[in-house]
Amino acid sequence: MTTPQSVPTLGTHPAAGANPGRAETRERLSKATYDLLVIGGGILGTSVAWHAAQSGLRVAMVDAGDFAGATSSASSKLVHGGLRYLQTGAVKLVAENHHERRVLAKDVAPHLVNPLTFYLPVYKGGPVGAAKLGAGVFAYSALSAFGDGVGKVITPAKAKADNPGLRTDNLKAVAVYYDHQMNDSRVAVMTVRAAVESGAVVLNHAEVTGLRFTHGKVTGAELKDRVDGTEFGIDARVVLNATGPWVDHLRKLEDKGAAPSIRLSKGAHIVMKRKSPWKAAMATPIDKYRITFALPWEDQLLLGTTDTQYEGDPADVRATEEDIQQILDEAAFSIQDADLDRDLMTYAFAGLRVLPGGPGDVSQAKRETVVSEGKGGMLSVAGGKWTTYRHIGRTVMAKLAKVPGSPLTEDMEPVSSLVRRTPLPGVANPNAVAHRLLVDREPGSRMDPLTARHLATHYGSLSFDIARLVNENPELGERIHEDGPEIWAQVVYARDHEWAETVDDVLRRRTTLTIRGLDNEDVRAKVKDMLGDKR
Repeated sequence: MTTPQSVPTLGTHPAAGANPGRAETRERLSKATYDLLVIGGGILGTSVAWHAAQSGLRVAMVDAGDFAGATSSASSKLVHGGLRYLQTGAVKLVAENHHERRVLAKDVAPHLVNPLTFYLPVYKGGPVGAAKLGAGVFAYSALSAFGDGVGKVITPAKAKADNPGLRTDNLKAVAVYYDHQMNDSRVAVMTVRAAVESGAVVLNHAEVTGLRFTHGKVTGAELKDRVDGTEFGIDARVVLNATGPWVDHLRKLEDKGAAPSIRLSKGAHIVMKRKSPWKAAMATPIDKYRITFALPWEDQLLLGTTDTQYEGDPADVRATEEDIQQILDEAAFSIQDADLDRDLMTYAFAGLRVLPGGPGDVSQAKRETVVSEGKGGMLSVAGGKWTTYRHIGRTVMAKLAKVPGSPLTEDMEPVSSLVRRTPLPGVANPNAVAHRLLVDREPGSRMDPLTARHLATHYGSLSFDIARLVNENPELGERIHEDGPEIWAQVVYARDHEWAETVDDVLRRRTTLTIRGLDNEDVRAKVKDMLGDKR
């Protein structure tokens, strides 16, 4: 592995135009009264902060960990219409999901959201027949106005040619449909950046230790900076609890007698090195309700997911040996054993789906967003999914405007007046960006094509900022690990422009080194040095 010798000296020199430091941000947060304080920087919190800032509100957002550091970066990485919703008759929901999917892919984040063809194998004795699946994928593509192609059925031989790892024993046919995928961590960081560019003030690794009350109403929060231990507070006219699996914990800080409002389902995934090409994702029905995925993602193969009730501490959620074995066993329905060798596994992770409270199997529960108002006027929002995260943000904004006596009603622009397709930062055609990165170089300093492509599809036009860092210090153009496309300039960029405070912030969520199994001790030590006095 090649590493720049000067890495340790780079950790204490933030780049020009960098984000303000933590002390300055805490000062800004503690010295003003905000219109809206969003607690939780996952899917929902970042979307609401973004839309609220666009509507003219003075917005603060904090998270006890990293932005999207929990469930929001532990998804199946899909932006999809929801094929399985068709079997419950939720045609309108699928059409709405398709609309959001296509807006994200075409207008909001074409540099981050990529088209993905799906193969759905039909085996003898399986839970769904070929004719029914063929009709289903045709209807599915019709609901997206055939914008990605026409759902159809192909022969096992054709599917096998594209995915050599496909198990063909008792395979009758393969249905084809079309969706999209993303790197959820990168979409989250870009959304935080969009919120900040619209005026929001944000701080991660800042834990809420209590709520502030004025005449019985929640009017802010007490916090502790987990990086250096500093305690501070934030005043706000309205507080939104968007803490995901911790939503009821915060509700109890508002009202000790608050009844549980949610239940949790654990979704685990594993990441494997690819032994053979995967030109299409695979979605294999396990039973009437569940599908197991095999997704080509970040040059790896992503397998999952589980769907089991979880009652433990959300902070302790992880992929257990039992989860890993279940994922491999279910993947073996449609994937050959050689492609599922445990030695190919590079990473395993788990997140928690937040579901409405109630009885029944979590795998059959509705994936809907729950919005409630507490005794102290704090709004709590939980649930939802990445595909519709913009829509959910607008929905919560509309709810804020309609709360009786809301202090925000007169100050915020109507949700209907917001630009509905505001792009995320860096929006650009990734092919054009990659081309520019390759040709706009000094003689003798050509960028590695794999790195150029990786930057283009994870940063869009912001890749040119990273390229400028390399121009200023060529050592930053060296790969962090010889087996991955990332370069050291990305660590500097994550530190100075993307709120990366810890080694895991960089390796797990700003880059793909952890999921590739490349975050060895040497890499971690050098990243820590580059973060300077940040942990």
